[in-house]
Order: sequence, then structure tokens, then C-alpha cells
Amino acid sequence: MFYVFCGLVLFVIVILITNIRIVPQSDAYVIERLGAFSSTWNVGLHVKLPFIERIANKISLKEHVSDFAPQPVITKDNVTMMIDTVVYHQVTDAKLYTYGVVSPINAIENLAATTLRNIIGELELDTTLTSRDMINTRMRSVLDEATDPWGIKVNRVEVKNITPPKSIQEAMEKQMRAERERRESVLKAEGEKQSAILVAEGQKASVILTAEAAKASTILAAEAAREAAIRNAEGEAQAILTVQRATADGLAMIKGVDADAALIKLKSLETLAKVADGQATKIIIPSDIQNLAGLVTSIGEFAK
Repeated sequence: MFYVFCGLVLFVIVILITNIRIVPQSDAYVIERLGAFSSTWNVGLHVKLPFIERIANKISLKEHVSDFAPQPVITKDNVTMMIDTVVYHQVTDAKLYTYGVVSPINAIENLAATTLRNIIGELELDTTLTSRDMINTRMRSVLDEATDPWGIKVNRVEVKNITPPKSIQEAMEKQMRAERERRESVLKAEGEKQSAILVAEGQKASVILTAEAAKASTILAAEAAREAAIRNAEGEAQAILTVQRATADGLAMIKGVDADAALIKLKSLETLAKVADGQATKIIIPSDIQNLAGLVTSIGEFAK
């Protein structure tokens, strides 16, 4: 009997230990009692009733990233392309997530594909390629609203890849190549234009510098000629002044030796002789010099 009691006690202890659960952070356990929802266990220590309660679902409350396979979509201008999306979602209600929908991830994938087709069907190819932000925003809004009854919150939706048909890709590559060639031609023309402008400005500057140099040379030559003329004039003036001073000194010397009128007239006669020695055909002799000549003749005869 003792052993039976010990066995029962040990059995109860084992049952209690096996029904003790510790819920980790960011997890939630859905508990059912006799097949019906009972409660949701969050982080902490919990004990369930053996044989009556069971853990129906263990759910992670962390954000999940679902990368869905590319989906074929048709644009408004009838271009079929492949688009794959990435959905960032998080469980906010463990009960709704457990009982709201079967296979929630599959449901989100199908809902994302349907929503994407609806959005792309309203856009043309060029708009689709340049409107990723708009597509992401509309998809997130639609998916978040649709997944609320499932206890799921859609945080972000990203269009990962947009793959047009090969023919469209080749046409786009040709267009981009033509655009690059056009830009290259424009840049080359701009470069040549800038080069021509710089050359013209250089030639203009060269002409201006040459003209300024010629002007400066002319000015310097004129100043040099003016300076030479001034110096020549000053030299001539100095020479005249020197001659006049010499003449004045000679007259002063004559006056200083008390030369009489006869001597002065004699000097005048000598000067007249020098004048007569030239090629002149007619010489006008002053009367006083004529008298002096007669006097000189009389003195000569007397001396004989």
C-alpha cells in the first residue's frame, strides 16, 4: 500500500511538472480547454490543467518577412511583366491568428498577388517602372486592412523586382543607349562651343594686349622724340648763349683796352674783307669805312 501511495504521489508530481510552462519573450501560447478557446499566455510562468487544457498554438510575436515568388501582372497598356514582393508583417492577436484563417502566410501571399494585379492594371508600363513608392503604399494599406480580422498587422510592403518582357527590355536598352549617345553629343558640342569661346576670348585678349603695347610704344617714342627735341633746343640755346657771352666778353675786352673808333673801323674793314672773299657780286660799303680806307691809303703813301 505504501508503494502504491508513493507511486501516486510521484505520478502527480510528474504530471504537475509536465504541465508547467514558461512562455519566452515575444511569444504567445493559445490555450484551449476541452476544445474551446480558454486564454492566451504571454511571457511568464504558467500552469495548465492536465488532461483538460492544451496548448493549441505557439505563436511568435516578432516581425516576419515573407518573400513571395514573382507574379505575372498585366499593365494598362497590355504589357505582361513579372513582379515579386516582400511583405513585413507581425502577429498582434494570437487568438485571431489561430482561429481567423487557415494558413495565414498563404492567405497573405494570395491577397498580395491579387492586390498587385489590381494596382498594376491601372498603370501603364512607364508609370509602373517609376511608381514603386505609390505601389508599396497602396499595397500596404490594402493588406493591412484585409489582415486585421486575422490578427496580423502589415508594417511594410516592398516591390522587390519588376521584370518586363525581353523585347521590352531590349527596346528600353536601345532607348537608354540612344539617350546616352544624345547626351554624349550634347556634351561634346558644349565642349567644342566652350573651347571656341575660350579661343576667341584668347585672341581678343591678344589683340587688345598688342594694341595696348603698340599704343604704349608710340607714346614712349613720342615722349623720347619730345625729350630729344627739348634737349636739342636746350643745346642750341646753350650754344647761342655761349656765343653771345663770348661776343659780350670780346666787346668788354675791347672796351677795357680803350680801343678808339679807328681801331673798331679797322676791325670792320677786316670783316668786310672776309665777306668780300666769298662769291658775292655786289658789296655795299658804309661811308665811314670808305673814309677809313682813304685814310689807310694816305698813310701808306706817306710811309713811302
